[in-house]
Amino acid sequence: MSKLRAKKIKLLLFDVDGVLTDGKLFIFPAPPQAQQSIQQDAAKHGGEGGFGLHSQTYIEAKGFHAHDGIGISLARLGGIKTGLITKRISETVALRARDLKLEHVHQGIQDKLTVFREIIAQEGIKPAEAAFVGDDVIDLPVMWNCGLAIAVANARAEVKRDAHYVTPHAGGDGALRDAIEYILKAQGKWKRVVKSYVVERGGH
Repeated sequence: MSKLRAKKIKLLLFDVDGVLTDGKLFIFPAPPQAQQSIQQDAAKHGGEGGFGLHSQTYIEAKGFHAHDGIGISLARLGGIKTGLITKRISETVALRARDLKLEHVHQGIQDKLTVFREIIAQEGIKPAEAAFVGDDVIDLPVMWNCGLAIAVANARAEVKRDAHYVTPHAGGDGALRDAIEYILKAQGKWKRVVKSYVVERGGH
């Protein structure tokens, strides 16, 4: 049943903390020379009611897995668009999103379902053609309303229970790559996409 759902997917959206990362937040004192830049970045989010750390004296850092980055490239080669919807606001996430060339980046979002509906309307697709990867209860409204609900291995029990598919790996340890691989294989695109990726990177 979940593979039939995966065959329809044209857009893959995901949470960040606990999905693209292992959920841990690292808070570091910012060096004096970086504090002005951090203050300017934080000011950009003024009035957004975000949930990130907006301090000119501290930096919020997160760890990302290389396998997920390659997974995003594979999804793109397979014709699947990608994007994130997260409650927190982080310049680290914005930087990673630019690096991965994500089509949709929404930070500081409490009501993820409304943003999800805005994205699919913008893309001109049906809810059944979108997948969402989550790990905690705030992700459930989107997971209940998308075509393919995916939970990471480290997701809360309620989230796993309502998911169509649970990844073998945990968030921050290649879970997003698992989700992408599952969808591409269901669509019969996996081998072609991997071959294209290897050739594109100079392989034989």
